[in-house]
Amino acid sequence: MDAAAALARWHAVVESRDPAGLPGLIAEDAVFRSPAVHTPQEGRDTVVGYLTAAFTVLGPGLTYEREWLGADSAVLQFRTDVGGLQVSGVDIITWDDAGQIVDFTVMVRPAKALQAVIEQMGAELLRMLEAAGG
Repeated sequence: MDAAAALARWHAVVESRDPAGLPGLIAEDAVFRSPAVHTPQEGRDTVVGYLTAAFTVLGPGLTYEREWLGADSAVLQFRTDVGGLQVSGVDIITWDDAGQIVDFTVMVRPAKALQAVIEQMGAELLRMLEAAGG
């Protein structure tokens, strides 16, 4: 699958605002890199968890404004509001030959908005963990 087709699948899930479509997009050994967490987060379930939380925290107002497409990757510039603060950022996504996401890196600015994202993502991840009985 080429990057354009893989990117179209990503956009369809984001536009649906339904995280149920995420597991089918993520490779088993995928890695998620966040400005809020020092170490890379590894594995499909973990990546799906972080992206599901991001749909809740960032998703309602998330708009992709620009994108750059490579042979197996894309950089997507986004804007949203979190806690009354404007958030700017980029998602850097890399796909394997099957069109599954193998690496997802997020960068966010400004620092004050990043702090709001960190706080709300932490709260959402904790809520999800408690709801799952963990």
